[in-house]
Amino acid sequence: MSALPTVLLCDHRGSDLARRLAGLERAGWRVEATESVRQSLQRLAGPAPAALILDPVIEGGAVEIEALDRAGAASIPLLLLADQDRVEVALAVLARDQGRVSDLVHRDADAREVGARLERLAAQRVARIELAELRHRALYDDRTELLRPEAFQRRLEEHWSAAERHGHELALVILDLDRFGQFNKRYDHTVGDRVLVRVSEAIRSALRTEDVAGRLGGDEFGCVLPYTRKVDAARVVRRLRERVRAVSGPVGGLELEISASLGFETFDGRDVENLEALRSHAEAALREAKRRGGDRALYYRLLAPPAGE
Repeated sequence: MSALPTVLLCDHRGSDLARRLAGLERAGWRVEATESVRQSLQRLAGPAPAALILDPVIEGGAVEIEALDRAGAASIPLLLLADQDRVEVALAVLARDQGRVSDLVHRDADAREVGARLERLAAQRVARIELAELRHRALYDDRTELLRPEAFQRRLEEHWSAAERHGHELALVILDLDRFGQFNKRYDHTVGDRVLVRVSEAIRSALRTEDVAGRLGGDEFGCVLPYTRKVDAARVVRRLRERVRAVSGPVGGLELEISASLGFETFDGRDVENLEALRSHAEAALREAKRRGGDRALYYRLLAPPAGE
């Protein structure tokens, strides 16, 4: 038998909530109670309850909710108690955080009504989690957990617009694994899948928090490096190539040599005509890296002939 979900009664007004809402245990909740903000904060240092009921000292409970959230309660469904004539104040407090699962109930509500509200909050929380998972799957590739092509393109467009508007520098890197098709032909497809997972981890490890990585299709990946000077972009590209090389070794009982070809282009807010050209330049550099035998990184500007020639 699974344990009952815990509801924490934050009885900061000292209104004997535990006695008044004793019926919650019959409704399937394990009830714990605290009698002050300090006690509530101490309790939240332990295992998180499934829900909170707050009877605040100050009407609306804004200060107390902020304190509880700092202690880790921001993601816990909240049921706020309020007097009939103070409902608008309490609603305004809850409206400040649209991302939170919360509800309001009159202070004199009985255990049956409060239990029904808790049940609804629990259902809303499950629905939000499921929706978040659906959104995540829509944005991120199932195998590599990198952005899907459409999501990557949107992020690239956002960073291009910011760089163009404010004169920020950025770089676009396109990376393609060498001889990956041979892995899938020669070995079981699970070997290729493991390689993709390892490569995606290597890419993430080589990037900063603000950088963007995506799987563009098959064994091709893209990276956007915002606020990055040309010399720094070259360092990141070198690190990407080295991290991918480091993935070589035993994979699924096989000894594999893994490498990548990379092409990159930079933008300083003025020196590339449009986003399509930026991406075309990076892809051209990638193709040239492939043509030269792979396992190398090339900068598009170094491929182009000097002006006037």
